[in-house]
Amino acid sequence: MELSIYNTTKAETNKRKLPIQFTEEIRPDLIERAVFAIRSHRKQPYGAKPDAGQRQVGKLRRRRNVYKTSYGHGISRVPRKILTRRGTQMFWVGAIAPGTVGGRRAHPPKVEKVIEEKINKKERKKAIRSAMTATMFAKIVEDHGHKVPKNYPFLLDNSFEELSKTKDIKLALNKLGLESELERSAKKKIRAGKGKMRGRKYRKRKGPLLVVSKSCNLSMSAKNIPGVEVVEVKNLNAELLAPGCIPGRLTLFTSGAIEKIEKEKMFM
Repeated sequence: MELSIYNTTKAETNKRKLPIQFTEEIRPDLIERAVFAIRSHRKQPYGAKPDAGQRQVGKLRRRRNVYKTSYGHGISRVPRKILTRRGTQMFWVGAIAPGTVGGRRAHPPKVEKVIEEKINKKERKKAIRSAMTATMFAKIVEDHGHKVPKNYPFLLDNSFEELSKTKDIKLALNKLGLESELERSAKKKIRAGKGKMRGRKYRKRKGPLLVVSKSCNLSMSAKNIPGVEVVEVKNLNAELLAPGCIPGRLTLFTSGAIEKIEKEKMFM
């Protein structure tokens, strides 16, 4: 597939053939597995306190004529603690045992549990190639919910990497026909449920992904545009290319990024 290269004023500067990495079969199952593996690495280990539910004395003797004995009271042999007492008369409640109120859990979550999911190197690279291929089909990108320009897919000129002002990037993207897409990704809605109280009040949409060849001004200047993300080609992964495990994100590669993929045989 040969794509046109556009500069910041939407003038076609050149054409370039895509490398072999963009001819991979689209595999939603592999993409989903790769995304889940990435997400699992962000999970925080959690577990119960080791002595939870066991922080009280639950000794209760079962013999005759012994102080604090439960013998002859007609109660089950459950570990108990003293709730109240009246002289030598004790009022017990169940404790420590898993079946009692306030007792320990039989099998609580443990911090040492391994929650990270693994994926083979070849599978991970194949998932990235598959997700990259999906970004080059306008129909798949439209099905993902993006507002796709008529001339999509296309490549960006390396001059994009030198843009240092947010207003210049917005102007350039609007000229490329992404005005509707930027409006779509700028909308946000209030989340349903208790997530509103836990630092996740708003749900934001994913907009265009810009893939650059190196650390550049664009990485900082595009931060203020809602939905737009910029990533170095070496840091590309399945989650960025297929958010929500669904392939087909609107992705724009710079000419330098494509050259780097081909020259260094990345993701092969």
